Amino acid sequence: MSFFVSGTLINTSMTTSTSPLNRQPSKLDYTSPTQFRFLINQLPKVEYFTVAANIPGITLGSATYATPLKDIPYPGEKLTYDDLTLTFIVDENLENYIEIHTWLTAIGFPKDRSQFREFRSETSNVKTSTFGESTDIGDVGASTPERAMYSDAIMTILSNKNNPVVECRFADVFPISLSGLTYNQNITDVDYLTAEVTFKYQIYEIKTL
Repeated sequence: MSFFVSGTLINTSMTTSTSPLNRQPSKLDYTSPTQFRFLINQLPKVEYFTVAANIPGITLGSATYATPLKDIPYPGEKLTYDDLTLTFIVDENLENYIEIHTWLTAIGFPKDRSQFREFRSETSNVKTSTFGESTDIGDVGASTPERAMYSDAIMTILSNKNNPVVECRFADVFPISLSGLTYNQNITDVDYLTAEVTFKYQIYEIKTL
């Protein structure tokens, strides 16, 4: 069916149906906050004990076009991604805590530069060789590999039947903060220690499985 409005031909067959019956969702199940699995290549011992993780929010900036009557907003050009945050139970030998601590100190190398080099060549799960390079100040070689300082990560959302339905894939993840651990002999109930680690990353994508 077609008709004219102010001299413009309107084709109603091209418009979206607004009938409530035609707009019902096909799946009515709700997502559960406990149904997820987190995998991060660089930290296998942390991923096993992870109890909380987030899909970070994103923010699109905006520009404003000034007019005498009202400033008109326009969409911006760049997205801002919130941080990725994990909470994990610390194991008895602090192995998972030390994994992150070692990664952070390798990036910051607070004692000497060998921490940075040894992590990439020996400790990292994505090793890149840095030994055997010339130390002559006059030699110019290839740029230093940095892939070992990052990791990829995947957060898998599960259905109520524990089937994977969505994956959130993070690229080039690296830690920026690790919470401390507080021991206290005055507590009466055992509440196992947890730690929180915050990551930055390049980008993430959400894929339906």
